[in-house]
Amino acid sequence: MVVFVGFAISAVLIFYFIFKNSTQNNSAPFTASIVASYEQGKISFGLPIILKIPKINVESGIEYVGLTSDGAMDVPKNQDNVAWFKLGQRPGEDGSAVIAGHYGLKDGKPSVFDNLHKLVKGDKLYIEDDQGKAISFVVREIKSYDPQANATEVFNSNDGKSHLNLITCEGTWDEIFKTYSQRLVVFTDRE
Repeated sequence: MVVFVGFAISAVLIFYFIFKNSTQNNSAPFTASIVASYEQGKISFGLPIILKIPKINVESGIEYVGLTSDGAMDVPKNQDNVAWFKLGQRPGEDGSAVIAGHYGLKDGKPSVFDNLHKLVKGDKLYIEDDQGKAISFVVREIKSYDPQANATEVFNSNDGKSHLNLITCEGTWDEIFKTYSQRLVVFTDRE
């Protein structure tokens, strides 16, 4: 339970800093473009319902999350599920869709992204949506971040391509702050 709570707290902190920094760096046009695309009916992808990562035996339900009361991306409620940031892009749309998942043991049970660090460039993952479509993504890059680092690149992309970025914790557990020392981000591109 301590690990689970620690992850939740650390996730809140990282996403707080990400959104705090991104709002200070003119992210309002990003948000406005999301709203505009919804209003103009440009969405051609359904809502994501399942994430599959064959290499690490992940087949997870997808929760939909927004922001916490302090402006951070929320986290999945269930350690077996992942959480899609519903205020951003849908997987498959141009831009960066973001999915977070827990790391670490809770009541002796592993979390969904415990083995995310085993992915390498070229590995594939899949999103199934509520329209029955499967969208394929290929790992491009894996990065570690300090929890206080500015990681706006995780949420923003302006290269005209479709990306899906996966986020979890990694590193050593800090008993004092009840969080892990690093954040792991897997950057993928639509195939």
